[in-house]
Amino acid sequence: MPAILEAPEETLISDAHRPRSFTRRLLVSVARFLAVLALGAMAGGGWYLAKKGFGRKWRGLVVEELHKHGVEASVRRLTLDPFRGLVAQDVRIFDYKNRENTIAQISRISLDVNYGALLQHQPFLSAIDIRNAQVSLPLPEGADSNAPRAEIRNLYAHIYFPPEQIYVSQADGIFCGIRISATGQLIKRNDYQQSKETAEEEWLRRLSLLQRVVSELNQFKFSERPHLQIKFSGDVAELENARVEGTLQTGPFQRGNYQARKLNLAGEFADQTLSIRQCELQDDLGAFSANATWRREVNEIQFRARSSLNLRPLLESVGLDNVVSDVNFLAPPQFEISGTARLGEGQPRWQAIGHAALDRFTYKGISFLGANAEFSWDGERTMVRDIHVRHQSGELVGRLLDAPNDFRIDLSSTIDPNALRTLAPTDMRDFVNDWDWPHVANVQLVIRGSSAAPTTWKGDGTLKMERGRFRTVGFNSASTNIHFGDGAVAYENFRVIRDEGVVTGTFIYDFAHHETRMSNVVSNLRTTEAICWVDPNLFKVVAPYKFQKPPTITTNGVYQFRGGKNTRLELDIDSSAGMDYVFLGKALPFDRIKAKLLLTNDRLQISELNGAIFSGTLQVNADISLAKNDQRYRATITVDRVDFPRLTDLYFKYKTSTGSMNGHYDWTGNGSDARSMSGKGEVDVHNGDVFAIPLFGPLSDILNKLMPGIGYRVARKANMSFSIKDGVIRTPDFRVDAGVFGMVGQGNAHFLDDKIDFDVRIDASGAGIFLTPLYKFFEYKAEGSLKKPDWHPKIF
Repeated sequence: MPAILEAPEETLISDAHRPRSFTRRLLVSVARFLAVLALGAMAGGGWYLAKKGFGRKWRGLVVEELHKHGVEASVRRLTLDPFRGLVAQDVRIFDYKNRENTIAQISRISLDVNYGALLQHQPFLSAIDIRNAQVSLPLPEGADSNAPRAEIRNLYAHIYFPPEQIYVSQADGIFCGIRISATGQLIKRNDYQQSKETAEEEWLRRLSLLQRVVSELNQFKFSERPHLQIKFSGDVAELENARVEGTLQTGPFQRGNYQARKLNLAGEFADQTLSIRQCELQDDLGAFSANATWRREVNEIQFRARSSLNLRPLLESVGLDNVVSDVNFLAPPQFEISGTARLGEGQPRWQAIGHAALDRFTYKGISFLGANAEFSWDGERTMVRDIHVRHQSGELVGRLLDAPNDFRIDLSSTIDPNALRTLAPTDMRDFVNDWDWPHVANVQLVIRGSSAAPTTWKGDGTLKMERGRFRTVGFNSASTNIHFGDGAVAYENFRVIRDEGVVTGTFIYDFAHHETRMSNVVSNLRTTEAICWVDPNLFKVVAPYKFQKPPTITTNGVYQFRGGKNTRLELDIDSSAGMDYVFLGKALPFDRIKAKLLLTNDRLQISELNGAIFSGTLQVNADISLAKNDQRYRATITVDRVDFPRLTDLYFKYKTSTGSMNGHYDWTGNGSDARSMSGKGEVDVHNGDVFAIPLFGPLSDILNKLMPGIGYRVARKANMSFSIKDGVIRTPDFRVDAGVFGMVGQGNAHFLDDKIDFDVRIDASGAGIFLTPLYKFFEYKAEGSLKKPDWHPKIF
C-alpha cells in the first residue's frame, strides 16, 4: 500500500551563511532610505529655489553673463521653475552706454543655461526665452504720473547667444495697440568698445519723444490690430550703422473725427540712410502717398508727397484745426509738394515747392468755385504765385511773398466786393459793410509791409466801380487811386459821379486811429446825401439848409468816429443857385450864399456867411452845440438894404410897394425852442409903409381920419432897438418918421403867446406941429391879441 504522507527533506544550512543575509538586508534598507532622503532633499531644494530663489552670488553670475552678451541688466530674483528651468524675475534693462538710464523693465525671462560650461567657469548662457511678459519703459523726468506709459504687453521672444552674436529668432508684442514682430541678429564681439556715452540731456529728450509718441498713438482707435514687422542686423558697438527694415499695415482706424481706411508704410535704414519707400494713406475721399530719404552723414531729408485726403478732419485730429478753422472743403483739395530739409543746430533749413488745387470750398462763409496756386517755402520765406481764386462773380489773380520784415501782395480782382465783406480786417469791418456794389468792381493792389499784420501794410493800387451805394446813398460810378500805409487806406484823387454832380478829392480811412482825413474834397452833390458819406449822424446838421441846386462844398480836415474827440472839419460852401432856411417858422429864400463851416467834436461854427436875400445882403456868424443833450447855440445876423415889402409879406402877410431894411441881431438859443431865444438887436426901415403892418393897421385908420391921407403915408425912416427873451420882444425906443408927423413908442410883443402890450404916441413935425398941444390925445395903447390888437387912447 503506497504511503500517503512522506516526511519532508531536511535543508542543511551552515551557520556561516546566516550573518551575510542580515547585512545585505541592512544595506538595502539604508540605500532605500538615502534615496528617499535625497529625493526629499531635492524636492525641498527645488521648492526653496522656486519660491525663495538663488542668492546674490548666483544672480551676479547671471548679470555678468548678460553683460558679456552686450545686455546691461539687473535681476531682483532668480528662481528655478520645474517646467521652464532657470527664471530671472523683475529684470531691469539699462542703456549699454550709460547704466544710469533704464531702458525697460521685464517681468520674467527664462534662461537656457549650459551647466557644464557653468561648472567650468565658461560662458554658460545659451538663450533666453520670454513668454507673455510685460515690458515697461520709464517716464521722462517731470512727466505727469497719470500719463500713459510706454509698455509692451504680451511679449514673446526667443533670443540665442551664439559666440559673439545675439540672435532674435522671433519677438512679438503689443505696443499701444499695435502688434510688433521683430527678428534679426546683432554682432557682439568679445573686444567690442562702447561708443561715447549718451548725455543726460539727450537721454531725457529721447524719453520725452517716446512719451509723446505714446500719447499720440493712444489717440488712435483701430478696428483691426495694426501689424509692424521689423528685421534688423548690425553690430552692438555700432548700432548707428545697423540695417533695419520695417513694414506697417493697418485696417480702418479713427483719430478724433478723422476716419481712414488703411495705412501702408515701408521703410529701410541702411548705410546711415533712412528711406521711406512707401507711405500710403486712404480715407473716404482720397489718398495720400509720399516717400522720403534721410542721410545721416549730411543730416538732410529729401521728400515728395501728394494728397487728396479729407483735409479738414485730418488737421483737426492732430490739433491743427486753427489752420482750417475758416475753411470748409466741399471737394477734396489736391496738394503736391517736394523738397529738402537740412537738420542740425537751430531751426531746420527747408527748401520746398509745390502746387495746390482746390475745387469747391467756402472761406469764412464765402462760396468759391475753386482756387489753385504754386508755392515755395524755405522755412523763413513763403512765395505763392499764380494765385487764381474763382468766384461766380469774377476772379482774383495775384501773388504773395511773406519773408522776415518783408511782406508783399500783388493782386487784381473782378470778384463782387459784396461777397468778400467778411474778409475785411476787424477794424475795417464797419467801413466795408457800409458799401454796396451791385455791379462788377475792378481792384488792383500792390501791397508792401514788414509783416502779414494789416497795420504794417503799405502799397498802392486802383479801384474802379460801377453803380453802387455807400451808407445807403447811391452813385453812378467811382474810381480812385489807393495807397496803404501806417494802418490807414488813402483814396487819392477819387472821383464819384451822381446824377446831379461829381465829388473829387482825397480821403484817408485810418482804421488804426478810427478817423477819416479829407483833403480838398470838392463836391457838387446834394448836401443831405453827401453828408451821409461822412457820418449819417450829421444829417440833422445840414437838413435845415435847403439848397435850390447842389452847392459847391470844399472839405478839409479830420473826422473821428468811435468816440474820438479830435474831429475838425473845415467846409467852404458856395451856392449861386440859392438856398432856403427856416427862421422863426418861415423859409428865408437866399439868392446866393457863401459860408465857412468848422465842424468839431461837439460844435458847429459858421463864419463869414454872406448871402443875398430880398435884394439885400446878409451876414451871419453862429456857434452851435452838437453835444449830446446840449442844443445851445449863439448867432449874429446883419442885414443890409433888404427889400422891406418882401420881408413883411413873408412874415406879416401884407404887401407894400416900397422900403428897405437894415438890421443887426445877436442872440442865443437852445435848439428849436423859440422861447429859449435871448438876444438884442436893432432895425431900421427906410421909405417903407410901416403903418401897413397889421400890428399898426388900426393906427393908420385913426390918423387918416384926423388928417386924410396921412395914415397911409410912407415912412421916411423907422427904427428901434429891441431885445428878445422868454418869447417876448421888448423895445424902449420905437420911432417912425413920416415927414409931417412921427410916431414913438415902447412896449412888449409876446410873439409866442399872441399877446401885445404896446404904447405909442404921435410926434408931429412940419404941418403937424399945430397938433402939439393935443399930444396927450394921440397916445394909444395896444392890448389883446398880437394878430388883432385892440388899439385905444390911453387917456380913456
